[in-house]
Amino acid sequence: MIEITNNVIDSQAVLEAVQDTRAGAVVLFLGTTRSITGDRGTDSLDYECYESMATRQLESLESAARERWDVISIQITHRLGHLLPGEASVAIAVSSAHRVNAFECGQWLIDTLKEDVPIWKKENWSDGTHEWVHPGIEG
Repeated sequence: MIEITNNVIDSQAVLEAVQDTRAGAVVLFLGTTRSITGDRGTDSLDYECYESMATRQLESLESAARERWDVISIQITHRLGHLLPGEASVAIAVSSAHRVNAFECGQWLIDTLKEDVPIWKKENWSDGTHEWVHPGIEG
């Protein structure tokens, strides 16, 4: 399931979305806003996206993940808007009968999301400057 939202991510709801009695493993990844990036202080982040394209690409990632790994359920939630340090910008949950599939699938999903999905991040630095980060450019 895919969700792009302007609301705070409820990690418990993300976990509940993939719960299944057939699952022996549930993996949750939360990408959170750091207060320091490299040697620079971060005041906040702003996320924007081309929503219809981002949704299509996230759905495509979910389908590709299901083809590569034997998983039961996948939930990908990405937050847009203004985020402060400590707040989650993305949540990915995967349930599977076995932990290896859940872990590998979850890692591939976040890595590929950051490379391919048209979601842009503006880093607002503590010195008053800012910088836009585009998919595929960030390390």
